[in-house]
Amino acid sequence: MRPSLNRRELLAGLGGAGLASLGLDRIHVPARASSPNEKLNIAVIGCGGQGAENLKQVSGQNIVALCNVDDERGAEAFGQFPRAKRFRDYRKLLDAMHGQIDAVVVSIPDHMHTRSAWRPWN
Repeated sequence: MRPSLNRRELLAGLGGAGLASLGLDRIHVPARASSPNEKLNIAVIGCGGQGAENLKQVSGQNIVALCNVDDERGAEAFGQFPRAKRFRDYRKLLDAMHGQIDAVVVSIPDHMHTRSAWRPWN
């Protein structure tokens, strides 16, 4: 004879399994040390205003280049990362640094995003 399982028992079993799976995220895994080689080389296009906030989010990485058309708006970022190369034209940044950049943070007006994010290097 087959054991019968009614809807209430099935839902109770599934609920218990779901609660058990919630406890899996509480398992402590020690963080591994990250070496400088594991950091990304990042260029930031537009580092004043909203770009300064975006720059804070990636400041733990290697900031290798900063680009802003207005020196006054970019002054704080330029001061925070004095070793980063400075540019006023994103095209010159991408041409000069394309072999040294792993990622680009684009924080400029919407109508300029596509131009600065896509640049063929053939």
